[in-house]
Amino acid sequence: MLLTHSSRRIIQINTITTVSRLAFCVASIFLIILATFLIISGTIGLVSAFIVSLNDGREEIVQAISYVVISIAVFDVAKYFIEEEVLRPKEKQSLGEDRISLTKFMTTIIIAVFIEGLVGVFERSGKAPEDILYPAALLIVATFMVIALGIYQKLSVSAEGEKKANETTSLNHIIKTPKN
Repeated sequence: MLLTHSSRRIIQINTITTVSRLAFCVASIFLIILATFLIISGTIGLVSAFIVSLNDGREEIVQAISYVVISIAVFDVAKYFIEEEVLRPKEKQSLGEDRISLTKFMTTIIIAVFIEGLVGVFERSGKAPEDILYPAALLIVATFMVIALGIYQKLSVSAEGEKKANETTSLNHIIKTPKN
């Protein structure tokens, strides 16, 4: 059986798509497992510290919060990969769906960076105030991420509007053009 060039091309694209989806699925499952281990590790550290002393337990609370925040961000990355790369066919996704999906993903990451910066500020301010530069930088980076997300939102909504206007104009032109 001889395959045409276009048939071979379709088979190649389908194979690459399947392998890619499988890779994203495996990576997502691995990320979920790692995030779960991080939460378990934080919980064990917290309980162990409280058993040793109440003061150590207080310090471990801040560390446990940091672990949970990082885990949530990792879970969200895995969820994003599964939703966007494994389950959803790319051809059926509109600009609006892309924007909403990416905005939800980035919002989770931004919140994680903000919380990590705040946790770092609280940790460093009591122990080593001279080390507060890194968490302060995280807060600044998170602020710029919010600004960048706002710019992205504005530009993508404008692009959606322009696309709809062009489609409407094209459709009106087709409807008004008489057929011979």
